[in-house]
This record gives sequence, structure tokens and C-alpha cells, in this order.
Amino acid sequence: MLNGMSNFFRVFTTTLLITLSLIMNSYSQSNTFENSWKNAEKHFSEMLNEYEVAGGTMIFLKDGIVDKEYYHGYADVETGRAVDNETIFHWASITKTLTAIATMQLRDQGMLSLDDPLTHYLPELHQIHNPFGSMDEITIRMVLNHSTGLRNPTWPWGGNEDWHPFEPAEWSQLMAMFPYTNIEFKPGSRHSYSNPAFIFLGKIIEQLSGDSWEVYVDKNILKPLKMHRSYFNHTPRHLLPYRSNSYQFKDGERRARGFDFHTGITTSNGGLNAPLSDMINYINFLIGTGDDNYQILKRSSLEELWGKELDIDESNGVKSSVALSFFLEEFDDMRLIGHTGTQFSYYSWFYIHPESNSAVVSITNTDGKHNMFEFRDRMIDYIFKNIFTSFR
Repeated sequence: MLNGMSNFFRVFTTTLLITLSLIMNSYSQSNTFENSWKNAEKHFSEMLNEYEVAGGTMIFLKDGIVDKEYYHGYADVETGRAVDNETIFHWASITKTLTAIATMQLRDQGMLSLDDPLTHYLPELHQIHNPFGSMDEITIRMVLNHSTGLRNPTWPWGGNEDWHPFEPAEWSQLMAMFPYTNIEFKPGSRHSYSNPAFIFLGKIIEQLSGDSWEVYVDKNILKPLKMHRSYFNHTPRHLLPYRSNSYQFKDGERRARGFDFHTGITTSNGGLNAPLSDMINYINFLIGTGDDNYQILKRSSLEELWGKELDIDESNGVKSSVALSFFLEEFDDMRLIGHTGTQFSYYSWFYIHPESNSAVVSITNTDGKHNMFEFRDRMIDYIFKNIFTSFR
């Protein structure tokens, strides 16, 4: 009997010690992360001031909820309206991830194959000069992994005058450039970011669905994700009080560029406007912690978009590669998945770590005086090394 009691207390004591150790370890990790995030906020704030940014935000998501959030400065300097979680920003090329998801939806319905040639749907692309072979060899997959050989910008020239159109307004304007467009390297051989290629993909989505790209994405992605205050191009009147202005330094002064602009025919590669609250719904869908009442895309198809396609480079210990529209960053045995966006003085980014159900999303609304690409790269690198490493 004594032996039995002795064994019971020994097991009980061991179990209690293990439990206490786990609790203390969890508390220690939590406390460490709290300090890391406070330091990240401080770093972000100092950089925003250094780069003279009017307004910006950075949010950390964990297990489907906003765990940390930091708001800085103004959505509208002139009225003193501060940035908050309902501020509507322009997310620029993050829009391309919506186009990729729409493409996979149609693929899963048997309406296209990723290895279909673009010319199967858009025969007018035969007008583009391809010194490496036939235009029939350029596929939807090459658009998604940015290896078509097409140039990066939509316009093949400058356009810095105030009276110049921001982007081509119509498909006919883009078509008029085809005979003067050149494939710059052997398609599929390497990565090189291309905006025009995603316009072509947007046109294919329209052709197959029978809807405009904006209507298709709204019906099949935004509304199911309850992104009810997200939209493309011009702001609906009832949402103007929430819209962030954009700012640019010109002639030594920071000037407002205005609340609205139209991305024209390029909407499928950069037209999304959304409040932070809606973007949180989108990021949670990507992580897998969102509302499962609507099946936007099979998880296996979403993860297919994250499969490595082509190497890009390595910098500061981070290996970058492209998947299908999404980009992969690998360091310290971690893999992060995300995308950036840049347009009209907005600089946005998000990265997710599905294994820990975590993500960081950030955006700013100012440029023209300082190198905001450098700002974003520095901040992303800091978050990689100081926040995501907490979840290894």
C-alpha cells in the first residue's frame, strides 16, 4: 500500500513539474514576443519619422485574430484624420494574388489549364515579337511565375508629366503597343516581374467567366470573404470618409495626390482598395483560420500557388523565390509566403507563416523624397528576423 502511494505521489509530482515547466516556458515565450513586438513598433515608428511618412500601419495576426496593431500618423493630414483599422488604402500589386486565386478557381472547374498558351484565348498576342520562338509557347503558368519574358511596366516609356495618363484606360491601347513589344528573354527560363502579363490573365478570366474581372472577383472572392468595403478604382461616395489620401514630396513639399485614381485596364494587376479590417479577412483565409462557411478555393489548390517555381536571389541570409503569383522567403529553416504592392505613393506588403497561423501586414501612404522601396525592404527584413523567428 505504501509502495502504491509512493508511486502515485512520484507520478503526480513529475506530472506537476512538467506542467509547471510548460506553463513557465509558454509565459517566457509570450513575454519574449511582447518585448519583440514593442521593439518592432518602436523601430517602425522611428523609420516612419525618418522617411517622413504621413501615415502607416503594421498589424500582427495570430490564430485568426488581430493580436497586435500599430497605427501611425494620418490618413488625411489636411483634416487631421488619423489612420485606424477602418482606413481604406490602395494595395496595388497585392491585387495580383486575387487574380491568381481566380485563375485557380477556373482551373478547378475545368475551364483552363495552367499550361494553356495565352494565345489560345488571346490570339492578338501573336503580334508581339518573340525572337526566341512562337508566342504559342508562353503559358498561363509563366504569367503566374513571372517568366513570360514580357517587360515589367505597362507603358514602355516614361510618363512623368501631370497630363500623361496614369495607366492605359482600354484594352485597345494595350493592343496598339503589341507590334512594338519585344519578348526580352527565353520564356520560362528565369523570373522577371511583369505587369502586362497579369492584364492578359485578367482578360482570360473575363472571357471564360462572362463577367468583367472586377465583378468576377467581387462575386467569387471578396463577397464570400465578407470584404464588403473593398472595391476597385474610384471610391464609392459612402466610403470616402474612410479613404486614405496619398502623399508625395514635390519641390521640397509634401503634397496630397488625392483620394482617387483609376488603374484603367491594369485593374487585375493593381486595382484593389480595401480597409485593414477587410484585408484581415483575406489574410486569415490565406492562413487557413478564416470563416469556412464559404469554399473560396480548395486548400490544396491554394497551397499549389505556394509551390516554388523559380529562384530569384539571396540577400542578408534570405533566399527569395517565386511561386505562382506569391513570393517565398526562406531563412533560418522558415518559409514565409507573401506579396508586396507599390503604386501612387502607397507601399504595401504582407507575409504569412502558415505553420504558426501567423502573419504581418503593413502599408504606408507617402513617397517622393526618400527611397520607400528601401524603407519597405528594411522593415520586412526586421520583421523576418525579429518577429517570425519567435515561431520556429
